[in-house]
Amino acid sequence: MSKRKRLNKKQLAVIDDLFAGQLDEQAILDKHNVSRNIYNKWLTDENFANEFDRRIAALNRQSKLITARYAPLAAARLVQLTESEKEETSRKACLDIISLPPPAAKKSEQSTELQNASAQQVPPLSDETAGRLLAALAQSE
Repeated sequence: MSKRKRLNKKQLAVIDDLFAGQLDEQAILDKHNVSRNIYNKWLTDENFANEFDRRIAALNRQSKLITARYAPLAAARLVQLTESEKEETSRKACLDIISLPPPAAKKSEQSTELQNASAQQVPPLSDETAGRLLAALAQSE
């Protein structure tokens, strides 16, 4: 069984800066005195590429978590905006609600429990809001 080769300090420093988001790629390479050719070789190195991909996956998970955390708040805010005095704001909120993708089917009971808890936090639609949603839907067809 082969030992997994570790990244050197310069490779780790470059990756850290790439994911810190402060500088663009070329500025980071210049900062660490790494040529484009060396960097391209690192990208083909399995260990470097795996660390790069691992960090991208971690950021994607973090992004999904933030989106999931604020989705109920955003949905509730859109519903509030349907009752705006400004007709255009109300119309756009209705269209945004209508165009939202349906929630993905959940496979576990825990996910179903979370959905039920979220649904209880969102207030029911008033008759006026429901009417506006239906009117916007009819108008978009």
